[in-house]
Amino acid sequence: MASSLTKDTAGAPRGSGSPIGEKTFFGHPRGLATLFMTEMWERFSYYGMRALLVLYLVSGGADAARGSQGGGLAMTMATATAVYSVYVAMVYLMAMPGGWFGDRVWGARKTVTVAGFVIMAGHLSLALPGQAMFFAGLALVAIGSGLLKANISTMVGHLYDGPADPRRDGGFTLFYIGINLGAFTAPFVIGTVGEKHSWHLGFALAAVGMALGLAQFLYGTRHLSEKSSVVPNPLSAGERRAVVRKTALAVLAAAAFYGAVVAAGMYTLNWALVPITLAGLVIPVAVLVRIKRDRELGDAEQSKVNGYIWFFVAAAIFWMIYDQGGSTLSLFADGKTAESVFGIDFPATWYQSLNPLFVMALAPVFAWLWLYLARRNREPGTAVKFAAGLLLVGGSFFVFVLPMGMAADGTRVSPMWLVSIYMIQTIGELCLSPVGLSVTTKTAPRKYASQMMGVWFLAVTAGDCTTGLLSLAGVDLNRTGVIAAEATLAAVAGFAVWMYRKKVQALMGDVH
Repeated sequence: MASSLTKDTAGAPRGSGSPIGEKTFFGHPRGLATLFMTEMWERFSYYGMRALLVLYLVSGGADAARGSQGGGLAMTMATATAVYSVYVAMVYLMAMPGGWFGDRVWGARKTVTVAGFVIMAGHLSLALPGQAMFFAGLALVAIGSGLLKANISTMVGHLYDGPADPRRDGGFTLFYIGINLGAFTAPFVIGTVGEKHSWHLGFALAAVGMALGLAQFLYGTRHLSEKSSVVPNPLSAGERRAVVRKTALAVLAAAAFYGAVVAAGMYTLNWALVPITLAGLVIPVAVLVRIKRDRELGDAEQSKVNGYIWFFVAAAIFWMIYDQGGSTLSLFADGKTAESVFGIDFPATWYQSLNPLFVMALAPVFAWLWLYLARRNREPGTAVKFAAGLLLVGGSFFVFVLPMGMAADGTRVSPMWLVSIYMIQTIGELCLSPVGLSVTTKTAPRKYASQMMGVWFLAVTAGDCTTGLLSLAGVDLNRTGVIAAEATLAAVAGFAVWMYRKKVQALMGDVH
């Protein structure tokens, strides 16, 4: 499948890791084609299912759009938003234990293989009717995505001869394109089939997508670096026994507790959602507190962690709004937006293709812009970029207030409103997300160099769990007043980061 994208290397750079004459992937190690295609198909399955998720949850209920397909779980918008938010939060929360498995138990290659089978099983569970199978499927996809997300990027790095390899950044750029290609195409295939024909057939197509990615990975493993099969820091026998014992005790305690709740006839969905949501808020705080209280960190490292907390909180607020693109905005698209564009049928799931489309179109522009400004010593600092990201995502929701007001009487508004909102949010993402990844690697104390990337993902968890907790508390996130309040929060946070940018920069020391 990827062989058509390869070419012979004539004079690969020294230290590139590709012998002269060996087939490469656009001049990069051949293994990049394997990882590119694996990630593309995995993202195809993930974003295709995600495009269907909230629409399936409300389908058949009072909050479903008129004339939409039935057969869903008939949830309210509030409950559907909470389930969606908790699910996305768990995907990012699982990235930390996923990385731990790769580092200490199986190695990156075996962990990704297991992850592929787990994700595929999850989508197959979603393809079967029944609420129990549905939530089992969600759990499996979240666990598998966490295992894969943390390890496949590490394997990309293994293909190169260390950070000095001149092709390393370009390799990660190609890999990033694979992510967005999968995300872009999924709603047109999985979304259309699921929304217009059969929810469960759509979920089954997501399983097919993951199966294709897994087959590509297993076929191409011979092209991967041997480092990918190595367990960098394997558990000792004593540590392994301790982990098994603690895990078994935790599982038994949870089983006993929920068994008692079910036996008493008290169980509702909130008994599962509320503890998970609270854990998604507590764990990020606990991790940051643990790092902050480490006495082995020097004064300079402590100061950088203090500065990083500003960016962590800002990112959590950003993702709280941004990730509603798959819930609040998706439900609005389904029920209150015109169903055609220029006379062409435009299903609600197709809006989920806008973000990856804009990312692929605008990311090179932003990369060029930062370099252009840097050459003239005018590139804005990290704090200013974060402030811009927050102001933009807040501005997108201020714009959202307008079509919400127009649709209050039942009028279906132009799809261009949502196109504009997604574009503004994507520009905000490009100001904040890549910069956040970069500042995380720069500020990480040496002792926590690997773990800090997991901490960055925890900002997404915290933001989505905040959305989930609001929904569970009865806050209707689909009301104009709530949308305006969220927009105001982001704008105020962005203004605060900008006002205190010099203080934050002082805390960051030599990190700019």
